[in-house]
Amino acid sequence: MSVKLAILQGKEQVIAEIKELVDDGNPVGYLFANPHCVYADKQYLAEENEDRSVQITLSPWILLTADKEILVPKHQVVTIVEPIDSVKKMYSEKVNGSDGIGTDK
Repeated sequence: MSVKLAILQGKEQVIAEIKELVDDGNPVGYLFANPHCVYADKQYLAEENEDRSVQITLSPWILLTADKEILVPKHQVVTIVEPIDSVKKMYSEKVNGSDGIGTDK
């Protein structure tokens, strides 16, 4: 599994350790481990030469579950992309309590 950012049908942006689930060679869904919603809050009205900043917040995707792994049907996922390094690090620190991305526990 690797940390990826998934855009879902409901326009949610979910970061998780994602594994593709395959049946007879065909993808049928995904396993999201430790999924968190990514919220981006644009706090600026910047001129062309000003710095632009975005505040990122991570929160558990499904708040009222104790499950750490969630099955997501293929048709619910629009796309899966590589998150930018700063978001990946933020996720790793939140989930693992460190910045050791991709380290085995």
